[in-house]
Amino acid sequence: MEVNKVDEIVEQYGSEKGALIAILHDAQSEYNYLPKEVLKRIAEKLDIPLSQAIRVASFFTAFSLIPRGRHLVNVCLGTACHVRGARRILGRLEKELGIKDGETSQDLMFTLRSVRCLGSCALGPIMVLDGRYFGKLSPTRVNDILKISISRLEEKNGKNKDPL
Repeated sequence: MEVNKVDEIVEQYGSEKGALIAILHDAQSEYNYLPKEVLKRIAEKLDIPLSQAIRVASFFTAFSLIPRGRHLVNVCLGTACHVRGARRILGRLEKELGIKDGETSQDLMFTLRSVRCLGSCALGPIMVLDGRYFGKLSPTRVNDILKISISRLEEKNGKNKDPL
C-alpha cells in the first residue's frame, strides 16, 4: 500500500502530536478507512506508539479500521427516530443494499451503520448518506434516495445526468 500521502498529511500539521485526530480524519478521507500500514506511518511520523494511534482510531465511531463502501449510510435509531419508524428504514436499507447493519457491500459501494443520534430529532426518522441528511423518511423515499445516489456516482463517471 502506498503511504506517501500520509507524509504530506502529517506535514500539513507540522508533525504535531496534538493533531492526531485531525490527521486520522484526513488519512481516512484519503484511503476511505485507516489501514494498519497508514496507522503505522502516522505513529512513526508523530513519534508516538502505534497502540496510541490504534486506540484513538478505534475509540471514535467516525473512524473505520476496515474498508468501507464508497457511500456511507448512517441511520439514526435514537429514541425520537425509533418511535417514528427508524427500524423500518433500516430494514428497507438492509433489503435494498443486500447487507446488514454494520456491513459493507461486496462491491464496496455501500456501508450501512446504525447510530444512536444524529442530532436532528425533529426530522426523524433520519439517515445520512455521504454527509447529506435526509429526514422524515418513509421506506419508499429510501429507494428514491438510493437511486439518486447511484445516479450521482454514474454521473461522476460520465454515464448519465444528475437527476437533482
